Formats: sequence, C-alpha cells, structure tokens
Amino acid sequence: MDLDTVLGRVRPGSHGETESALKEYNEQNRSIFQFDPADEEKRKKLCEALFEVLDKGAVTSCQIICLEALRILSRDKKVLAPVTTKENMEILMKMAKLDLDVKTLGDVADFPVIVEALKCLCNIVFNSPAAQKLSLDLNFAAGLCGLLEKCMDGRSVNDIRCFDLRLLFLLTLLHTDIRAQLKQELQGLPLLTKTLESILNVQWAGKYQAATDVNAPALSGQETDCTIEALKALFNVTLDSWNVHSESDAHQFRHLTAILRHILLSRGPTEDKTEELHRLV
Repeated sequence: MDLDTVLGRVRPGSHGETESALKEYNEQNRSIFQFDPADEEKRKKLCEALFEVLDKGAVTSCQIICLEALRILSRDKKVLAPVTTKENMEILMKMAKLDLDVKTLGDVADFPVIVEALKCLCNIVFNSPAAQKLSLDLNFAAGLCGLLEKCMDGRSVNDIRCFDLRLLFLLTLLHTDIRAQLKQELQGLPLLTKTLESILNVQWAGKYQAATDVNAPALSGQETDCTIEALKALFNVTLDSWNVHSESDAHQFRHLTAILRHILLSRGPTEDKTEELHRLV
C-alpha cells in the first residue's frame, strides 16, 4: 500500500479503517531500515497523523498498531522533527505509564501498549538529539524508575521491564546528569538490585547468600534479556562507585554481589546467551 493511500485512511475516529491501513503498512515495512528519501515528507505527515489518532483516544488494538507504525518510522532520523515535540513525547510517556501520578500498570490487556510505547521511545531517544534533551526536561529517569517499581507485583511484566531497562541504560549512557540522578535521588542501585532479584526469583539461604539449585532450569530468553538490560544499567549507575562510604552502601554492594554470583551460576537458553550474560557480570 502506497503512503498516499495510508495517509488518506489514518485519521481519528476511524479506528477500523486506520487499523486496516496500518496493518498492511506495518507488514510491508516491518524489516525496513533504509527508507526512500523521496517519501520523507509523507512519512513526516504519517507521524503527525499517528499522534492525532493517539491523542484523540483509540481502542487498545488501534493504539498498538499505531505505535508499531511509529516504531518503524522512528528508525529514520530524518522524520523525527514532528515526533519530538514536548506534547508528543508526553503522549508516549503517558502510554508507557511513565506518569508518576499513575500508581498501577492497569489491565494486563493494556501491557502491549506500554511495551510498544517504550520501544518507540527507545528508537526516538537513540536517533534524536531533540528527544535526548526532552528526556531530561520531562524527567524520563524518574518515570522509568517508577515503572520498574510498578513491575514488582510479578505479573507478566518482563517485556515491560526489558524495554524500561533498555531506555534507562540509554539515558544513563547519554547523560551523566541522569546517571548521577539515578544513583542518588532515585536510589538506582537498590532499585536495580531489587529488579534483578525479582526477574531471577532469587531465594535466599543467608543474608548475603542466594540459594543455589544445581537442577534449576535454564533462564528463559525473556528472563535472560531482562537480566542483561538490568546489568547494563547497573554498570552505568555504579561506574564511579569504587569508594564505599557508608554501612548502607556496603550492605547494598554485598547484596548485589550475592545476586551477581547467582547469575554466574545460572544458564541462559543458549551458549551464546549464557556467555553474554556472564560477560556482563
């Protein structure tokens, strides 16, 4: 389906027509990373149309397919100008549950919306300096930490965690200010340690000794990916933490060390994944 046809069918209030057009567009472009420069302006208009649909309210299935289309489009750095406005970034933050006033994740049926919104934000922040600045202005780091806290209830949240952690790692890589904020104000070390503990379902045999089970099954692909993203974020948070100045710090690092030992005794779903996991420890 050509872009002119898609643009004619994507509009607020016409959810069925929007979904139908975008489903075909997404299928055609799912594996595309190099885009035709001749269609650049049309792709910008499609980005604008997607945000109009999302802003006006849409059923869950329509939200998901709009976000999938936006994720594909956000691979192209040249079309992100209409995306990286404060208003549009706030729309994505709301859909990703990064609003600190929202205390729960909501219905499980809405989890795919959260995941797709986080995927979009990962692409946009990676590809756009304007989005990187807005991530500071809009306090993404606090929202991402709040979302990790919401994921502690143990429901089917590892997809959410994985992309939350990926975006958190990206932000701490790009901004030393966010690294410092995460370490101090947002208590990133205990939060990320608790997140690892939850992902791996660590059981304790002693204060600083995780229980080991030689017959434990290998970690799933999802558990492995989440653990990898958490370890990458932890590296950035602890980068300048060689000097431990308090009893609380010492406790946190000993607790983390026990979890890292547990990871070294764990297996991923493949040899390559196991090697990647252990290398990050």
